[in-house]
Amino acid sequence: MRLEQLNWMDVESYLAHDDRLILVTGATEQHAHLSLLTDIKIPLALADAASQKTDVLVAPPLNFGCSPYFLAYPGTLSLRASTLMDVVEDLVRSAVQTGFRRLLVLNGHGGNTPARVRLREVINTLPGVRLSWYDWWTSHSVEAIAQKHALKPAHANWLEAFPFTLVSDLPGRDKIPPKAPDLLDAAATRQLYGDGSFGGPYQASDQVMNEMFAACLEDILQLLKFE
Repeated sequence: MRLEQLNWMDVESYLAHDDRLILVTGATEQHAHLSLLTDIKIPLALADAASQKTDVLVAPPLNFGCSPYFLAYPGTLSLRASTLMDVVEDLVRSAVQTGFRRLLVLNGHGGNTPARVRLREVINTLPGVRLSWYDWWTSHSVEAIAQKHALKPAHANWLEAFPFTLVSDLPGRDKIPPKAPDLLDAAATRQLYGDGSFGGPYQASDQVMNEMFAACLEDILQLLKFE
């Protein structure tokens, strides 16, 4: 159940029996041969699947994140870290003001870490409010599946190649991961990574992807209990 499907009176009725809300954050950035909105499509798909099982309301996704290192790739649209932190804080505070008390942020982008840090400050000013943050790709569930199938997760490789993130054919070969220093500007980042993948297989089997999605969904269902 998405917020866009309701009017304000519907939300008021929802809040009479449930105070949970799922916020989806991600990015619009290069993902090699995958969709530029991969970091939104994955957490939003997980949010919708969780909502179908729990009837927890899903807010419209924040389609933009912090991706300054990919700005040499056309199509990448990035917020400053300070802007992102302010936007996420404003969304949380407005949700709380309208009656939500348990909020789960489903995040699809590693560059959004500053917003998580900001929320650690914000929660101190919101007594009675519960906040959770889930980075799906860093979960123990994904780590276990990757190890089970001898696959190494990386940006824009098999890890994110779900059927709903594919927008073109994928290379049939694996990519050797480049060795990168800690900090590169956008131009040097593009020169180093080429097509944008950080290396490894471009795609895994449907079995692996379905297994990973199901494991992440189970994580989210547990988080939505706010135990």
